[in-house]
Amino acid sequence: MGLVGNKENGNGEVGLSGIHLGSKNKYRRMDSELTDDGGFDEASLQKQQQEERRRTTRKYVFACAVFASLNSVLLGYDVGVMSGAILFIHEDLKITEVQEEVLIGCLSVVSLFGSLAGGKTADAIGRKWTMGLAAIIFQTGAAIMTLAPSFEILMVGRLLAGVGIGFGVTIAPVYIAEISPTISRGSLTAFPEIFINIGILLGYVSNYAFSGLPSHTSWRIMLAVGILPSVFIGFALCIIPESPRWLVMQNRVEEAKTVLWKTNENDAEVEERLAEILSAAGTTNGEKYEDKAVWRELLSPSPALRRMLVTGIGIQCFQQVTGIDATVYYSPTILKEAGLVGNSKLLGATVAVGITKTVFILVAIVLIDKVGRKPLLYVSTIGMTVCLFTLGITLSWLKGGPFGIDLAVLSVCGNVAFFSVGIGPICWVLTSEIFPLRLRAQAAALGAVGNRVCSGLVAMSFLSVARAITMGRTFFVFSAVSAVSVAFVYACVPETKGKSLEQMDLLFQSEQVWEGSRAERELGDVEQLVQK
Repeated sequence: MGLVGNKENGNGEVGLSGIHLGSKNKYRRMDSELTDDGGFDEASLQKQQQEERRRTTRKYVFACAVFASLNSVLLGYDVGVMSGAILFIHEDLKITEVQEEVLIGCLSVVSLFGSLAGGKTADAIGRKWTMGLAAIIFQTGAAIMTLAPSFEILMVGRLLAGVGIGFGVTIAPVYIAEISPTISRGSLTAFPEIFINIGILLGYVSNYAFSGLPSHTSWRIMLAVGILPSVFIGFALCIIPESPRWLVMQNRVEEAKTVLWKTNENDAEVEERLAEILSAAGTTNGEKYEDKAVWRELLSPSPALRRMLVTGIGIQCFQQVTGIDATVYYSPTILKEAGLVGNSKLLGATVAVGITKTVFILVAIVLIDKVGRKPLLYVSTIGMTVCLFTLGITLSWLKGGPFGIDLAVLSVCGNVAFFSVGIGPICWVLTSEIFPLRLRAQAAALGAVGNRVCSGLVAMSFLSVARAITMGRTFFVFSAVSAVSVAFVYACVPETKGKSLEQMDLLFQSEQVWEGSRAERELGDVEQLVQK
């Protein structure tokens, strides 16, 4: 509490508490800012009100990001729980190795249909209700899987769950990016990746908790637990607002302004953002947004849009072709190959993998808006390359001994840690922020399609490829692909930290700005735009 001198006037002063200060007291509280007539200074009151609004806004946006990310728990839980449940499904339903690969990998492949439909649906009914539709479809699939008496029925539930996941993973990052202030958009848009990791960890814990039950019962309970998040998702949809950018496209400008007032810290910023959105939507005076041939524009892109598509789809594909789903889905199989034996030990080790993946995503959340997207991508892809190469060495020449087992566990944990620090969350951040408003939902859906196709191919082929060329050599291949991803980040991914969504076009207008070798120019451009 600061004190400042006050000129003595010979008259007694009364403090805020009503205690007489006396004529000798030459000090008063700076935060009181009393005027001559005993009232509060207007500037001080405005400052307090502004600070209160800032705190309220940050809490509100944070809550919206959390609620919008709940769908991602479903995807993460499915990935985590299936890695252990498949052991018991294999025993109970007597499925073959090929059926095992199809069961695991088909979810990613089928989810591409949900992703394709998700972009169009989000433009039609809104971002918010598309997330609700995703939850309903997924939960229906999860219920069918829980009760499945045969492999065929299990596949029906799996396919429905995949469609629901396709909807959810596409729209949640877009929604969060569209409601978030520029300064915190990166960390908030990465929230779905946090919840994916939380879901994976919960899946691993569920595997470990129910592994002692009979095989006919254990995997059903494991899958049934995944139905529970629907309760929270239903509650979330009653609280979160619709995206202000979608509202503008629907000519609901006043509603959009209301949402912007809740998600921005001052009135001047609200007016500035609204003007940018109106301009980006193709209208500056509130006329009805006209639906253009979005797919025609995506299929015949301008040079700037082509660069956006290369960056967005490319980073989504590299996220998966580096083998993260193989590492997560088949972590018990990988560690068993390294020499670890016993279901309890295997599932316990996968819990450690899940904890590592969850902890390091928090590191990304803290750093993404401070150091930027590109530095974290470099750390991530280089670190993954090293860990995957080490895992290849371990599985080729060191497996079986205590050192080889420990090194395999460390390499798997290191791989998921570096993945979570960078390319895991950042690929979703980039694809939700780089595209123009009129194309954003459907262009982001294309990126998600690339992600899901690559995920499915890796998940469905991993065991077959490992059997054909050995598991160690398979991870050498993943390591080589990861090394290529480092070059892709350098050449094709610009730094987007500090730019509003409406300023992204400037990044891709010039090839010189797009090239990774122009890092200093990118940084200067960002600083210049922030100053504006």
